[in-house]
Amino acid sequence: MADNLGTASAAHAASANSAGSATGEANPATGTSPAASDGNRQKTGTSIEFRNVRKVFHQGKREIVALDDVNISIPAGSIVGIIGYSGAGKSTLVRQINGLDRPTSGQILLDGQDIVGLPESKMRKLRSNIGMIFQQFNLFQSRNVAGNVAYPLGLQGVEKKEKQARVAELLEFVGLQDKGKAYPEQLSGGQKQRVGIARALATNPSLLLADEATSALDPSTTRDVLELLRRVNRELGITIVVITHEMEVVRSIADQVVVMQGGKVVEQGSVYEVFSNPATDVAANFVATSLRNTPDQVESEALQTGTGRLFTVTMAEGIGFFSAVSALDSNHVSVNIVHGGITTLQQHSFGKLTLRLTPKDEEGERAIQQFYETMSATTEVEEIR
Repeated sequence: MADNLGTASAAHAASANSAGSATGEANPATGTSPAASDGNRQKTGTSIEFRNVRKVFHQGKREIVALDDVNISIPAGSIVGIIGYSGAGKSTLVRQINGLDRPTSGQILLDGQDIVGLPESKMRKLRSNIGMIFQQFNLFQSRNVAGNVAYPLGLQGVEKKEKQARVAELLEFVGLQDKGKAYPEQLSGGQKQRVGIARALATNPSLLLADEATSALDPSTTRDVLELLRRVNRELGITIVVITHEMEVVRSIADQVVVMQGGKVVEQGSVYEVFSNPATDVAANFVATSLRNTPDQVESEALQTGTGRLFTVTMAEGIGFFSAVSALDSNHVSVNIVHGGITTLQQHSFGKLTLRLTPKDEEGERAIQQFYETMSATTEVEEIR
């Protein structure tokens, strides 16, 4: 989103939360979560609903449809991944949520309130309840870590003592309690993003928008930042919308996934539903980049140099796979798993396994055919030829 915002600065990122509350801090020494604004009560996350949202840009006489009849419902307190390739409309969509852009038509409801027609004065107040996390961090280079986190609190006039307590609490929460006096140039990418998360939480928002927040990070640091975001959601109850082009990010953190292509929502559902049974080509392509549980062309060609028949079986609960394999008599059929993997998401297991079944005699050939027919009745089976 930093690219689309153009002049989006650290000041803009911080001031988005400048009207929020900063009271109700927990004792940083306890390592407890930052509390909501009235005592230790957790905040309730913001619900989001898009109803027939359309966004059209004009370049001279040319009309560019960036969002086309978008309908999305995001429950309060959930984590939702919005995924799509470049130009799919992801960043345009998130700009509608925080009111930095307005749709051409349709409704956008935050906690049931349609924000589309709100004047800018009311939108500024609404943005105080929305935290932003950016791909390029957008930190003030001239301020130390504590100063960056404190910036939105200063904008809303929080007193010095209260501000210091809140900053200490947040730095404890994100694991940077010993970095308050360090400057951004002295931090790693992961540490910078933790500062960005702490700043986004400074005013107790009920909604976080994370636009490609991990795309500039290495895989190990990405896992750490995603775990921190999961903790934010779990312990503070904040709704998190993650904009990404990486399906692994969605797999790691999200409850639901929305797949976009050409400004349209082409698929949406629970992470398990979309990963285990993608209904569109674009979703299937994204899932394949994350799971890698089917042989690619080179691997398939290498596997076909061996003997026997090759079957890729889509694994799911209740398909009778192990019973069917057990029915293959080892005196007549040799069974080898040559590729694949099983994943567990949202308490469901699924995946794909590629088997090499080699007959030892004619009875074995008949048994392999029976295996293929039995499994085809309960799941998807592809023979690699």
